[in-house]
Amino acid sequence: MNDAVTTANDESPICSAKGCRTAAVWVLAWNNPKLHTPERRKAWLACEEHREHLSAFLGVRGFLKDVVPLADWQEPDGG
Repeated sequence: MNDAVTTANDESPICSAKGCRTAAVWVLAWNNPKLHTPERRKAWLACEEHREHLSAFLGVRGFLKDVVPLADWQEPDGG
């Protein structure tokens, strides 16, 4: 699995999990309703191993809006 591991110098997106340096394959779109307008989407990236953990972290708080493959992610207009 070394081919999926990235370094800080690589341009490949990496997982947002603390300490993980694995290439991201998922986008977790989220929104904190106390801070963001309903249409605003923030994004965390996840590798296969951390997808469920990060999804659960956001989901239990009611923040998770969508999980999509990184290859299919469309950045919302306006960033």
